[in-house]
Amino acid sequence: MTSVAETTATAITSLTLEVPDPAAATAFYHAAFGLGSQLRFRASEAPTTGFRGFTLSLVVSQPASVDGLIGAALDAGATVLKPVAKGFWGYGGVIAAPDGTIWKVATSSKKDSGPATREIDDIVLLFGTADIAASKRFYLERGLAVAKSFGRKYVEFATPSAHVKLALYGRRALAKDAGVASDGTGSHRLVISSEAGAFTDPDGFAWEPESPTSAS
Repeated sequence: MTSVAETTATAITSLTLEVPDPAAATAFYHAAFGLGSQLRFRASEAPTTGFRGFTLSLVVSQPASVDGLIGAALDAGATVLKPVAKGFWGYGGVIAAPDGTIWKVATSSKKDSGPATREIDDIVLLFGTADIAASKRFYLERGLAVAKSFGRKYVEFATPSAHVKLALYGRRALAKDAGVASDGTGSHRLVISSEAGAFTDPDGFAWEPESPTSAS
């Protein structure tokens, strides 16, 4: 493992999910997770099948909060991919939203320290990459700094506080962690807004400049 202090980092200011029905998606995510301006929606019918190559993780403080958020998501129409369970790393579960986006809700704590809350400590965007080393080089060239790196298995980039975190994981490993098959074709149904400008990474993920008019 290596750890590099944050120098310059490209902040992810928001994520746009491309969905068939933005109004329905807005209602779901408000009811399930209470997410605000960091998550936006754009109408799209772009063909997509199977695993879209990414997951989103919500990191919370305790198991009761995991249960609460997962329960709210299921009540709002999500489906279970991995039931909530304890593991050596902590406690969590994985669901698929009605629009098909995969979400993991987890905590490193195995015991509750108080009543459940809907407070989210971190939002983490994980890309399932074909070549972690190549994708790591690509993002380093665009101003990101590495916060954590476990060889060719996992890379987490340094991120300013209150922004979405970005990490790289092998595609098969990420799909296994999500409880789905790794095969998939078509659109990622995801656009990342940041300070870095417009580009597409080696795995086909699209980035665009932050725009105040992009909110739904």
